[in-house]
Amino acid sequence: MTRFNTSHTDDTHVVLGKLTSPHGIKGWLKVYSYTNPMDSILEYPEWWVRQRENLTRMNVVQGSRQGKGLVVQLKGVGDRTAAEAVAQADILMPKEALPELSDDEYYWHELEGLTVFTQSGERLGQVSYLFEPGANDVMVVRGDNDAIDKRERLLPFLPDDVIVEISLEYGRMVVDCGPEF
Repeated sequence: MTRFNTSHTDDTHVVLGKLTSPHGIKGWLKVYSYTNPMDSILEYPEWWVRQRENLTRMNVVQGSRQGKGLVVQLKGVGDRTAAEAVAQADILMPKEALPELSDDEYYWHELEGLTVFTQSGERLGQVSYLFEPGANDVMVVRGDNDAIDKRERLLPFLPDDVIVEISLEYGRMVVDCGPEF
């Protein structure tokens, strides 16, 4: 399972991170990355930057780790004022630009929205999102109108243990746990 923590945006793009704030006076920006490892975002030389409804293609001049985070210099962003203008923008990537995965690997955005069933066929709800608290990834499954109840469940994402089957084609996932989990 590749833990490429991308956030779902639309049918064509995924959010890889966010430009958070200026760093210094020469146009550098702090980056919050949703990728794992976090510096994987720097492997893409071109980003789509979304501010409100506008998407702009921007080239990464250079980037690096800075303390516990990342900083980046983007072409055309040469001073603090220009960096402030793009701060808080989302970093997107066209889905087709993401690396091809093997059959047993998934991007998180592919799992979000799958309908989750127990092995006995009881509907638990849909995968709302995933997060990484430490030892293993966790899926948040929210009960919907057709589920056995509307509660929210936190299920460990453990393929071949808790996760029995994933079918992106049919939009479903089967888990090895009861509705009381």
